[in-house]
Amino acid sequence: MAIRPIFVPNINGNQLYEEINVEFKWNPGFALVQKEKNIKALHEKAKEKKLTSILEVSSKSSEPLGQRLSAFSLKIDTLNYADITIECAFQGSKVFENNIQYTDIYSKTSIEAKKDPRIRNSGKLIGFNFMGDKWELEPKSAFYDWIYIKALYPHKDFLKKLYQYQGFTDIEFNPNKSINCQARTCAIIVSLLKRDLYDEAMISKKRFIEIIYKQQFKQGTLL
Repeated sequence: MAIRPIFVPNINGNQLYEEINVEFKWNPGFALVQKEKNIKALHEKAKEKKLTSILEVSSKSSEPLGQRLSAFSLKIDTLNYADITIECAFQGSKVFENNIQYTDIYSKTSIEAKKDPRIRNSGKLIGFNFMGDKWELEPKSAFYDWIYIKALYPHKDFLKKLYQYQGFTDIEFNPNKSINCQARTCAIIVSLLKRDLYDEAMISKKRFIEIIYKQQFKQGTLL
């Protein structure tokens, strides 16, 4: 058995998503067919919680939209690089102690970026720098959410399709091992759309953090 989260948009309260943990039978193995079995099992269990419209957001998704929105596929345009995947943008923007950064990762494939040994062997992570936009490590997941939401912002057709789903999963995401999750970011996006806050959140870094992570603020101080 395994427990994995389903991220559901939340239009009430400060937090923009709800995390619903679901226990289901886990099929071990790295083959695609095993991943597909796990996605199906997770979504079947979700129906017991009255969640019937769930999108798997990953390269393993059976839905073209879910595959397209994978961080391995979704791209962000910049002045210097025409098409960087979210995975490459995230890994290449990491800044390690002694101000070490590997921007050459921007030009790699997503798999190459994720597996680049330098990412694991360069010491302590101290922040992010994406084309001059600097981000701290707190709030957790803020930088990842920002590049993902920024990349999806121009794609109105994708946003309309996302809007129709009740929740989102990423079968590769293990909350015990990782912080960032594309499924959670998709839930945040739908909440921004339903609250009519997407445009405002993209005005500035300060406003982005205030809107999406305001439950972490108290009297203007980050907890």
